Amino acid sequence: MTVKTLIAKDRRHERVRKKLSGSAERPRISVYRSLKYVYAQLIDDEKGATVAAASSIEKDFSASGGKNRGNKEMARKVGALLAKRARDKGVSKAVFDRSGYKYHGCIKELAEGAREGGLEF
Repeated sequence: MTVKTLIAKDRRHERVRKKLSGSAERPRISVYRSLKYVYAQLIDDEKGATVAAASSIEKDFSASGGKNRGNKEMARKVGALLAKRARDKGVSKAVFDRSGYKYHGCIKELAEGAREGGLEF
């Protein structure tokens, strides 16, 4: 990525984070996407604690996926796994923080996987 692209992403992230905050009732789903993997976590911003987390780097995905675990299919599975772990902790509603990424591709698939898993946002 070029410097301009990174600056634009940081600006989008700051703009989104000004408006979003997670609580115990509605934690924030924070997403990070690298070239190889997709990560997501539920964060309670009031306590500063992570409620649940899931990523495509986990052993569950190494057996089912091939070399590339940062694709849309894996992102949807990560979203579903995050939703399952959130339900186990008693969380059914959340706020989606796309972390400055555009809402398409892996980010969109992760959100749809979490919705299918039972999270509302």
